[in-house]
Amino acid sequence: MKVDKVVLAAPRGFCAGVEKAIKALDWMTRVFEPPVYCYHEIVHNQFVVEYFKSLGVVFVNDVAVVPPGAPVMLSAHGSPPEVIEAARRGGGTVIDAVCPLVTKVHHELKVRAKKGYTVLYVGHEGHEEAVGTMAVAPESAHLIQTREDIDALSDHDGPVALLSQTTLSLDEWQDLREYAEVVFPEIWMPNRSDLCFATTNRQAALRDIATNADAVIVIGSANSSNTVALTKVAEAAGCPRVLRVNNAVELPDDLFGTVAVTAGASAPESLVNEVLRVLDPTEGVTVTSVTVEDEYFPPPPELREMLKALSALLDVLFQTPERSSFDGQADRDFTAAQVLSAVSR
Repeated sequence: MKVDKVVLAAPRGFCAGVEKAIKALDWMTRVFEPPVYCYHEIVHNQFVVEYFKSLGVVFVNDVAVVPPGAPVMLSAHGSPPEVIEAARRGGGTVIDAVCPLVTKVHHELKVRAKKGYTVLYVGHEGHEEAVGTMAVAPESAHLIQTREDIDALSDHDGPVALLSQTTLSLDEWQDLREYAEVVFPEIWMPNRSDLCFATTNRQAALRDIATNADAVIVIGSANSSNTVALTKVAEAAGCPRVLRVNNAVELPDDLFGTVAVTAGASAPESLVNEVLRVLDPTEGVTVTSVTVEDEYFPPPPELREMLKALSALLDVLFQTPERSSFDGQADRDFTAAQVLSAVSR
């Protein structure tokens, strides 16, 4: 491998929603004896999922298989209302780690449906976020993936709204949004796009460096929508070679010249560091930043209440009084990267 230079995108990797979800599941594994159950993957990253499996977390696709009374976490992608209700009927502790930006879209869909709107929901069929969101008002929501999907509803009478999955590529969303505006000139849309700020920031950062790179490496799992979106951004920017890898082991040995590197919103920075070590550029690594993210999402409210109730017990069991009751600044300072480090346990 003869890589001259690596250009590293910033921002990259964990977003605020992923930070929240990973830290919340970490608390669950500390408070409860295994197994702890999680509905769907907590986030879409192979490394993260395998790490929590090693701690006794069992990932399930149906809450009906969770034993009565067992603790359950609901993933960051959001869950259908009936799944949340079924989990709570199980009698165990239920913590919903849904990203607040996904919750916003759920609320928008619920409000539009109650007002009689037909909602065009731009998303990917089968993705957990899309499934969970559309389940909020299934009689009103229509999945939109192509212009043809919009055409199929063109003779619809009544008010129409446009919402979207938070992890789409900006180009994909803009194309369908603009076409929907042509077909439905009076279409309602939120004042602010449903696209996650972290998703668009990572795409902007990569777009800034992909044009002049000989290859782009996107670190993240194949089932991560925002990771796949990053590969599309790099391809659209004209980069001749775009590779998605789970980790450094999957890197080819024929990379050369200038390589741009980024990571999806659920990919740990440790994987980025491993990739940089393998690339070993002769001219070093340059970081190109388009913005600085300082967003912070606190733990789910159910978890905060549980930690307060168990603070005395946690002090005795884990001898970590500085983290035993919820402290906003302490939680902000303690990162998901530390959770995934063996040192943190």
